[in-house]
Amino acid sequence: MKLNKIHHIAIICSNYKKSKDFYVNILGLKIINEIYRKDRDSYKLDLGVCENYQIELFSFPQSPKRLSYPESRGLRHLAFEVDNIDEIIKELADKNIITESIRVDEITKKKFTFFSDPDDLPIELYEK
Repeated sequence: MKLNKIHHIAIICSNYKKSKDFYVNILGLKIINEIYRKDRDSYKLDLGVCENYQIELFSFPQSPKRLSYPESRGLRHLAFEVDNIDEIIKELADKNIITESIRVDEITKKKFTFFSDPDDLPIELYEK
């Protein structure tokens, strides 16, 4: 078996308008396609990350809350590579997004930090 690349990452949000604003206006992801599926009372928003990956943002009524702390099994976090973590942290702070303290990966010696999306999904920034 040969897997070529990650095709997309799917995220279910509790407040579509708030999450759309976060991913588009705070993180700067590009809207590729947006549809409302009346039969499911659900939005599906395809977001581009550079030209390589896509995030699918879904809204479903009555979806259960995700456990983050203590960490549960399953998806742990979403990570984005950045050129300069200090600059990105400042940009996020200017938009009232609080990040954790910068840490250094013991193995790669690269800087990284975490913050959360509107539904407390952990998001990591990892310096290139």
